[in-house]
Amino acid sequence: MKKKVEVIIQARMGSTRLPGKVMLNLCGKPVLWHVLQRVKQAKKVDDIIVATSNLQADDIIADYLNSIDTKCFRGDESDVLSRYYYATKKYPADAIIRITADCPLIDPNVIDDVVSCFFTHSCKYASNFSQKRSFPRGLDCEIFSFQLLERAFHEATEDFEREHVTPFMYWKQHKIATIENKEDYSDMRWTLDTLEDFELIQAIYHQFYHGEHNFYMKEIYSFLKSNPQIMLLNQEIQQKPVK
Repeated sequence: MKKKVEVIIQARMGSTRLPGKVMLNLCGKPVLWHVLQRVKQAKKVDDIIVATSNLQADDIIADYLNSIDTKCFRGDESDVLSRYYYATKKYPADAIIRITADCPLIDPNVIDDVVSCFFTHSCKYASNFSQKRSFPRGLDCEIFSFQLLERAFHEATEDFEREHVTPFMYWKQHKIATIENKEDYSDMRWTLDTLEDFELIQAIYHQFYHGEHNFYMKEIYSFLKSNPQIMLLNQEIQQKPVK
């Protein structure tokens, strides 16, 4: 029997470095809309849910999702692990893909490769970064079984384990798998956390987006390598540590 795979995209308005980033206007649409369109292209995904918080500030996200007929689950702001668990209880699946809404360059091909790795290795957790990072930051993708999610929900006690959802899974689960890119693109930063990140992402979208999401990791990488001045836009930005 085919296993059901769903994506849960976590989204909130309360970013400390760039508040409201997931609803910023990117080529006429919110960043979150672009993330959804790219995730929908993944062939190995059966369902998509956006998980936001119960805070009034996130009403704008829930209202927007309702207007575009997209499933939304609302839960605890800081205990994002519980948000994933209860979202999956409401929308059951055998395996859950975690993606964040600040990744408008997420690659559906990478998502499918991570899903294939997960099932090929018959593991409970797989990603494209947990053991070794070789993909650009902003293309992060994780998949885990509902059983492992349930275990983490009941056993994870550290605040950072509950805020970041998966550290308990990849630090305390022995059977995990990681895919690696053929070339090391780990020095690339394509996620959205600061104004500088947004300027880089805007430059990429202005180059490629003409109503269709038909540009992926290799095209973006080649464009940036040919335009090093664009790569410099967010070169000094440091990723906030998990703990």
